[in-house]
Amino acid sequence: MRFGGAYTLIAPNKDRREQIQRIAEEELENLKKWKEQQRAKSVHLVPTQLGGCQSETQVRQKQQLQLMQSKYQQKLKREEAVRLKKETQGAEIQKMKAIQREKSNKLEEKKRLQENLRREAFREHQQLKTAEFLSRLETERPNRRTCQIPLRDPHSSTWARNQAYKASLKEEENQKLQKMKEEQHLKSELLEFKRQQQAEGKTKTHQAEQRRVNNAFLDRLQGKSQPGGLGNFGGDWNMNSGNSWDM
Repeated sequence: MRFGGAYTLIAPNKDRREQIQRIAEEELENLKKWKEQQRAKSVHLVPTQLGGCQSETQVRQKQQLQLMQSKYQQKLKREEAVRLKKETQGAEIQKMKAIQREKSNKLEEKKRLQENLRREAFREHQQLKTAEFLSRLETERPNRRTCQIPLRDPHSSTWARNQAYKASLKEEENQKLQKMKEEQHLKSELLEFKRQQQAEGKTKTHQAEQRRVNNAFLDRLQGKSQPGGLGNFGGDWNMNSGNSWDM
């Protein structure tokens, strides 16, 4: 080691340096031996005619046939993919139609139940109003006289005629009241029948309109799911069939 002002000079170890050089030379020698061992050896084969027993023309024809078959197989695969896609879309459309039909049936059943409940409530209300009207008619009749009639001789002809006249008036009044009851009952039945007919007509009209709306929705849905139709598929078939056999 030698000091020289701003720096220090360290002398190399001679033995260490010779050892490192000897190891490097041994590694280079081993590398050369390994390369000699891994070198590709020459191949010695007996000369033979290649290509088998077929001529070049037969081989070319075979290659052309394989190419045509491969194009045809690709065409069949495309057609099969289109068919599977259409079947999947058709199944989805049928599923959606079934769901929509089930919803429509449930809605119709619900409306029918509501209509039956409404009719039953209307019938009970009509019967209640009819009973109130009849009871009011009975209370509005002339009340019987509460004053006591002086005792008369039951054998008197005047008293007998008076009693007979009162009985006839009472019978006539009862008949009129019964007739009014029957007319009122007939009117209420006729009114109920007309209302039932109107309600049934409205229900049928609404159901027909609902079916029309559902069918239109399903038709639009089916039309949207098949944008190309059969015409585009036929056009693609013709275009592919015209170019599939060209080399």
